[in-house]
Formats: sequence, C-alpha cells, structure tokens
Amino acid sequence: MKAKKLGVLFSGGKDSTLAAWIAKKEGYKLCCLISILSENPDSYMFHTPDIKQTKKQALAMNLPIIEQPTKGKKEDELKDLRESLIQARNLYKIEGIVTGAVESVYQSTRIRKLCYELKLECFNPLWLRNQIRLLEDLLENEFKAIIVGVAAFPLGKEWLGREINRKTIEELKTLQNKYKINPSGEGGEFETLVLDCPLFKKPLRIKDKQISGEKNSWRMEVELE
Repeated sequence: MKAKKLGVLFSGGKDSTLAAWIAKKEGYKLCCLISILSENPDSYMFHTPDIKQTKKQALAMNLPIIEQPTKGKKEDELKDLRESLIQARNLYKIEGIVTGAVESVYQSTRIRKLCYELKLECFNPLWLRNQIRLLEDLLENEFKAIIVGVAAFPLGKEWLGREINRKTIEELKTLQNKYKINPSGEGGEFETLVLDCPLFKKPLRIKDKQISGEKNSWRMEVELE
C-alpha cells in the first residue's frame, strides 16, 4: 500500500521530532515541515524557544519547510495554522499531518478540528504516552535533545543546555515525585531543542547562545550550525 504523505507540525523540540520519526518508521512519507513562528513568547498553542532554528533542522533532515508567522493571539493563531496547512497541501500534496501532542487537550482538539475541516489525517503517535516512557524513547532512538527553556519551580537557569540523558531523566523523576511536575515538560515546565536524531543527515552544533530570564523562568536562544 502506498505510504500516506504527511506534513510535520514541527517545533524543533523533542516531541514533534520523535513523532515524525515514529511516523516514518510506520511507513508514512514525510513531505515537509510546518513551523509556526509566533511573536508571542507565551503562545497558547505553539512552542516558541529557538523556533527560528527549525530551518537548520529542516536542512539536516533534507526536507522543505513552511515557516508561518503569527502574532500569537489566542484563537487567531489557528487561522495562521490553517493557512500553513493549506499551503502544505497545495505545495507538497500532503494527505495529513503528524503532531507531537501528548496531553494538551486544548492543542489537540483544535488541530484535529482543523484537519477535519481540511480533510487531512491527524496522526498523534505520542498521545497519552507515559511521559517517562517518552523520555526513554529518546534515548533508545539516539536522540540528542537539550533543554532551552524552563518555566516552573524548582527548575532554574542551571537547567539550560542540559541534555536529556539517563541522569536527567532520573532527576526529573525525583522532581515529579516531590513537586508533581510533568517529567517531560508537558505542563510547560521546560522546552527542548533537538540537535541530532535518526532523521538528521548530520548532527547540529550550537554556534552561539543568549540566555535571559529570572527566578524560575529562563530561555536560551541559540544559533545552530
């Protein structure tokens, strides 16, 4: 049976990249990446740290990318997502999209509704996956993902740049038990950036970085090469 053509709703973080890898392993054809570039750092729908680096990741994956700007206003940003999906369908003949949604009902229901309206399949391979299992999947599939944003106690500046490895997972388990945080950052506790994975033709490196924030809210904006 001919593989279905998918676009990847892509943030550059661990979840959307892992979802894309799973889709490929399951026989789907990845045709393009779709990244929403929000001007609102606190977007209701979309990952924002280092979102402009998705172009470098697209090159590493040898895939075309649609970069859709949005003001990031609640609900209005869905109109911009719709435009990007229509563009992907017209340019790359996608028949559906793959997303990295895990637990966000707000995000998932809105994306599913858009896909239904546009007659596109919506593939969510990580939906309701155990969050520790998700982190272990990254290690098993040789993903190199680093933390580029934190937004919850007791996470602080010292977590920026940390790789998701066995030690990090064990620390996140401890924090989950003690402070009830989501260990994969699904509650917005932290954001990640993928530097290498099986989809990449070559690993990416950090050329430059800028750190900003205060207390338990920090971001690391990087330049990749």
